[in-house]
Amino acid sequence: MSSNQLAADIRTILPGQDCAGRGGCGFPTCAQCAAAIADGAPANRCPACSQEEVDAILALTGGEPVLAKDEKAFLQCAGQAAGKARLKGAPSCQAAVESGLRPEECAYGCVGAGSCVEACTFGALSVEDGNVTVDRDKCNGCGACVSACVQHLFRMVPAKATNFVPCANQDEEDRAIRLCGYSCIGCGDCVEACPEGAVSVVDNRAVIDYEKCVGCVACTVSCRKKIIVDTYHDLTKVKPTVSFVRCRGGWYNHEVYAKAGATTCREAVKLDLLYHCNYGCAGFGDCVQACRFDALEIVQGTAKVDPDKCVGCTACVHVCPQELPVIVPYKGAKMVPCASQDDPETRKTLCWVCCIGCGDCADNCPDGLIHLEHGRAVIDPAPCEDCNICSYVCPNGVIAARAMPEYVYLQTKALAAQKGGAAK
Repeated sequence: MSSNQLAADIRTILPGQDCAGRGGCGFPTCAQCAAAIADGAPANRCPACSQEEVDAILALTGGEPVLAKDEKAFLQCAGQAAGKARLKGAPSCQAAVESGLRPEECAYGCVGAGSCVEACTFGALSVEDGNVTVDRDKCNGCGACVSACVQHLFRMVPAKATNFVPCANQDEEDRAIRLCGYSCIGCGDCVEACPEGAVSVVDNRAVIDYEKCVGCVACTVSCRKKIIVDTYHDLTKVKPTVSFVRCRGGWYNHEVYAKAGATTCREAVKLDLLYHCNYGCAGFGDCVQACRFDALEIVQGTAKVDPDKCVGCTACVHVCPQELPVIVPYKGAKMVPCASQDDPETRKTLCWVCCIGCGDCADNCPDGLIHLEHGRAVIDPAPCEDCNICSYVCPNGVIAARAMPEYVYLQTKALAAQKGGAAK
């Protein structure tokens, strides 16, 4: 068979939609890629070919068996911080970036103009309101999006991969947290947790080595920000910690702030108002807006956490100007929903569900895990044995508790066993 005829036959096996040189084969047309394979290039030169197609090419060429490059595109950005709303309508991503990103915008994120969508000839990418989505069923791994993205956000990953880090930010932790709720902060907790050594921190962000990754839950659970995407496990069930709001009153506070003209929690706490608790929840929902998991809501002027939805990502912790949300063990330990620093007598005149600072819980805790701080009880939840004595002796019924669902216990135990430890 002539070289030209072989190339023509190979061409009929290739995907058939020229990627204009943007794909991983290195050629602008499928015909040129086919010619290269006919002249001795590997049968898997085209990354968009399935194993069946690679085997069909090998049947023609008689070359050495090779595996198809079974990969899918993944976008390393899940946030809005790169000015998507402001840059909406830009003719291209290149034009958007060249117009300049502002200091308060992420310089490494997706600008949402959709140049990658135009580059994908297989219809695997779409953009709506600046959010680019990859259809994994349509993506054949050609790699055209990788070269089309001016922000270098696309990464080709194994099709069987289940864990992903949707962030390319390289800023230091403090700035990354301020810019985007989806940002990796480079803390390294995932690195320490990974039993396979598949995660490392590069340029202040976590990077997964898929040759080592086995798709376990360790990095996802240990991630402080809970931004590691896990398509196999249910993150709302597999978690060691959740958020707890140290206030259970607040509707009166919210009414006072609203009448004074405040529209956000940050505006509210700047007001110098009398006859209300200066330490309670303002109730405007800054934390609700920051939560990516729909785990917070405002009930009668106070933020409430749904522990079954909360994954402990700390987004609410960072946005609350009163520092009311704290991250606590999900195992159901006791907590005190009060953060007031007023003296107990003043506190009692302002809130009927506050800690009155009597100290009965501290005096009766058999493990000495409770102390008074600013005249209110503070519990160390991690070593708490849930003996319920503090709840029983509390005269104001303040101390909150919840039981850990059995499935969470089993998941936690499995994770500890995987890491070679013991479940706590």
